[in-house]
Amino acid sequence: MWTNLRSSTALWFKRLQPLAVLSVLLLSNSASAKTSSKGQALNVVFMLADDLGWAELGSYGQQKIPTPHLDRLASQGMRFTRHYSGAPVCAPSRCVLLTGRHTGHAEIRGNIQAKTAFPQFDEGQYPLSARAQTVARVFHQAGYATGAIGKWGLGPVGSTGDPNAQGFDLFFGYNCQAVAHSYYPTHLWRNTERIPLNAHPVPGHRAQAEGEVRLEDQTAEDYAPTRMMAEAERFISDHRADPFFLYLAFIEPHLAMHPPKASVDRFPKSWDDEPYRGQNGYLPHPRPRAAYAAMISDLDDHVGQVLRALDSAGLTDRTLVIFTSDNGTTHPAGKNPRFGTGGVDSSFFNSTAGLRGFKGSVYEGGLRVPLIVRLPGRIRAGSVNDRPSYFADWFPTLCEATGLKTPRNLDGQSLWPQLTGRKGPSQHRPMVWVFPEYGGQVAVRMNDFKAVRQRLKTPQPGAWELYDLKADPNEGTDLATGHPELIARAEEILRDQVHDNPIFPVPIPGLRPKNPNVP
Repeated sequence: MWTNLRSSTALWFKRLQPLAVLSVLLLSNSASAKTSSKGQALNVVFMLADDLGWAELGSYGQQKIPTPHLDRLASQGMRFTRHYSGAPVCAPSRCVLLTGRHTGHAEIRGNIQAKTAFPQFDEGQYPLSARAQTVARVFHQAGYATGAIGKWGLGPVGSTGDPNAQGFDLFFGYNCQAVAHSYYPTHLWRNTERIPLNAHPVPGHRAQAEGEVRLEDQTAEDYAPTRMMAEAERFISDHRADPFFLYLAFIEPHLAMHPPKASVDRFPKSWDDEPYRGQNGYLPHPRPRAAYAAMISDLDDHVGQVLRALDSAGLTDRTLVIFTSDNGTTHPAGKNPRFGTGGVDSSFFNSTAGLRGFKGSVYEGGLRVPLIVRLPGRIRAGSVNDRPSYFADWFPTLCEATGLKTPRNLDGQSLWPQLTGRKGPSQHRPMVWVFPEYGGQVAVRMNDFKAVRQRLKTPQPGAWELYDLKADPNEGTDLATGHPELIARAEEILRDQVHDNPIFPVPIPGLRPKNPNVP
């Protein structure tokens, strides 16, 4: 199997080469960085939460978990109400974000461990190719200092997907998503250096059928988020005189639930009358609701640390700050309905605010995510934007914001006109999601309508569904039978927009994917 996968990979990368050559030519002509009114280049801090649900922040309606720093950020900038992630799970969503290519074109379209095709690697996910074009590489070539801190998930250390090979001067954190299931891991990475962390690490998965579930059993010497936040603060301080792009990919609130006791104790003991024993995966916890709230509260604290670091460095007025999430909240599990996956009780927190679906789904609850953007003096404080947008838009947006030349083969549209109060396109081009996992799914958003098809990799693929998101944001009424012309339009879009990817195949009935050489 590995031999076949390697052969398919080599063929696929070879077929991508014409696009790669075009990308290199475009990037070599990058313009100089846009400067602020003070003649200083604009910095960018892009903060990405991990599995944060649509309604898990105070500014998005959360009632139980205080998020004062993120709420303040929203009051100082623009809050988006119809922003979508690149995919409903980690790796492909991050690929879309960093490459500006939706999952009909993206190299990475699912979560696959690198070792399935490259047995020389014992951790990390399937790698971006050497020909991949990332926004970090554009910033790097324009003279920006580039840092990635947190969770990577797009290729092992030493592979073509290594963050250092994809445009980042500095990487510090978890290279592998699976290792990031533990907040007390054996190690983190600083570029190619493995940094030992805990002599007695806590695994991210363990069940406990009997006995007392104790918080102390899930604690080790060195808490990874503390180390990563210190690195982020240092990066900002060290580059206060230089333009920089900082990609800060937090691990909260992804499972397992590992928050420190002090964070858990912020929340009422009355919330939890039964411990979680790990029966739905990940780690047991004596107070699962309090623990989940603590992780989101800690995430908010991390954002506060970043904002204070920018204030201390005198960079607030010339730093574009973005905060969003890679996909929707953790999905339920079937073994014990009292608890969701890993013990998360999303209904208790109203995490989706009624949106259909969760992480792993191309329904709204799996894709629609919070988005807050701040730039004092350019983005109107306290503003709200309800125009649809998604992760593919960030590559062209950041290029326009900083005055760098935008590559031509991106799928997104710049949000800079919307952010700065100028007139942009009246409508977004169709949004595309092609997702090979959780049974195989596709979705196309066309203005206010969204077409969805499920179970594409099963013996009986699901029929097309169609929802009017303006009238029915919770996707409760399927309109497909009454609008065959819109289903035909969705199929036409997929026919045009889906390129072949043998590593992450999705069979779409009646449609033949294009060769990836076709622009």
